[in-house]
Amino acid sequence: MDYIVRATAADSQIRAFAATTKETVELARQYHSTSPVATAALGRLLTAGAMMGAMMKGEKDLLTLQVKGNGPLGGITVTADSAANVKGYVNNPEVLIHANEKGKLDVGGAVGAGILNVIRDMGLKEPYVGQCELQTGEIGDDLTYYFATSEQVPSSVGVGVLMDKGNTVRQAGGFIIQLMPFTSDEVIYRLEAKLSEVKSVTTMLDGGMTPEQILEELLGEFGLEINDTLPTQYHCNCSRERIEKALISIGKKDLQEMINDGEPIEVGCQFCDKKYQVTVDELKGLLARSSR
Repeated sequence: MDYIVRATAADSQIRAFAATTKETVELARQYHSTSPVATAALGRLLTAGAMMGAMMKGEKDLLTLQVKGNGPLGGITVTADSAANVKGYVNNPEVLIHANEKGKLDVGGAVGAGILNVIRDMGLKEPYVGQCELQTGEIGDDLTYYFATSEQVPSSVGVGVLMDKGNTVRQAGGFIIQLMPFTSDEVIYRLEAKLSEVKSVTTMLDGGMTPEQILEELLGEFGLEINDTLPTQYHCNCSRERIEKALISIGKKDLQEMINDGEPIEVGCQFCDKKYQVTVDELKGLLARSSR
């Protein structure tokens, strides 16, 4: 089962999250029939989204992460709630590109240059929107930069996806380590030294380490305190009602054109690929509702 661990260390000067997300990322791969590099890119953002969702307090808080790059992947969108339910999609799921110089999946090359948007809807009048330029397109580096520049929270984000020979997901997971404003210089120095020598997330997961053990590896010498764990999963909450609302929102003119065509339409959910059939009579009903 996929889950997230929330922890603190160094007398709460450090807060940390670690996750294993193999089942979540594999389900996303199955939904979207993603290529290995698209699976890795989407999986990294899903993993980060789940952990960032777990940072939110409100039951109805929603997080959206958008990576908009000029690479062949086109873009990635992930949404998460505070219960770490997460979903996402890539614009071009079938992208195939050569491995990078290290022989690894070239996520940065697939994403390209562009921007990262972080949108937090916390039930206020306007959602919070943070934005930064993509640094490498490798997702972890970009989120590390985002936290430092947009939220002024020095952070280290490590996310990874390891594929099996059959192009299924072998391992997926990650960590986010953040320094609180009152962190001492000594703790910062020691933590930077520790993080510079740490193995990749997927190496640790593939070696059989749990999220708790990963945090112990990273923060054990800082007096790690595990606070709690929570399950995370790929969960799409699409429904016929949501599809109908979306159709109403496109406007009377477009609805009337669909009715004039005289054919039923099929609407697909971008997040889980579920298909909804809408008849001409149902379209007429939606048009009547939109006219009220």
